[in-house]
Amino acid sequence: MTFKPDVPLEEDRVKTSGNRGLVIGGSSIGALILAGILWYLGVDPSQLQDVLGTGDASTSQSTSGLAHCKTTNEANKYAECRIKATAQSLDRVWGQQLPEQAKLQYKRPEVIVFTNSTRSGCGVASSATGPFYCPTDQTAYFDVSFFDQLKNYGATNTPFAQEYIVAHEFGHHIQKLQNTLGMSNYNEPGPESNAVKIELQADCYAGVWAYHAERDPEDNKVSLQSITEEQLAGAINAARAVGDDNIQQRSGGEVRPDTFTHGTSEQRQEAFLAGYHTGQMSSCPL
Repeated sequence: MTFKPDVPLEEDRVKTSGNRGLVIGGSSIGALILAGILWYLGVDPSQLQDVLGTGDASTSQSTSGLAHCKTTNEANKYAECRIKATAQSLDRVWGQQLPEQAKLQYKRPEVIVFTNSTRSGCGVASSATGPFYCPTDQTAYFDVSFFDQLKNYGATNTPFAQEYIVAHEFGHHIQKLQNTLGMSNYNEPGPESNAVKIELQADCYAGVWAYHAERDPEDNKVSLQSITEEQLAGAINAARAVGDDNIQQRSGGEVRPDTFTHGTSEQRQEAFLAGYHTGQMSSCPL
């Protein structure tokens, strides 16, 4: 159990996106798979529609799909409820820390949990894309089936690993509010690229959230229980799993630093821990 028990969750904080069919004009399932791989490896989300074509996805959004997520008790059992609780905790932490540390007003992002496919402001996405943040509509998108794929990259699907992933996408939203997210250019990859720097900073911001969420003194607010070494290891392993070098090695290819967009496993671990050990945004430079 990672959240303090018996804390109510906001009814409308997270929406679900129901798919009613996906039609991609002039494309095929191969294009969907390619789009998923490109997005997961860090291709600029605004370019995804160019990969998929000009088709449409018919979707509807509601909160009814998460009606069972009433308290943190459910969040400690179910992944979709865990996303909802994590979002609420992130709102609390950043609502306090962003004005205090960066002199900026926090505006919470929208959060969508989807299955199969969904339409975002950045284009149509399928389950293969993995979690992503779309700056166009300032919304974070999650398909919980992605969490089961962590084992393919050497990580374990633990609750805190899932929470780290949600916090990372919120990190991109913080960058959007800081007007720095646009610095990232996935068409210019490399170990010193702005794309890598943006991703590492988002990892660090995830650590900043964990630091403050674990230390929240109010029992009636969504916050983390004391994080054990085992739980911390789960989040670190998730960060390492999505390192460029690890993904390239496990995909059977050579490690090519000139194509890096997210940073190495070691860098991602160090970035997360920098935020987690200090709780300070200043420990997360670009």
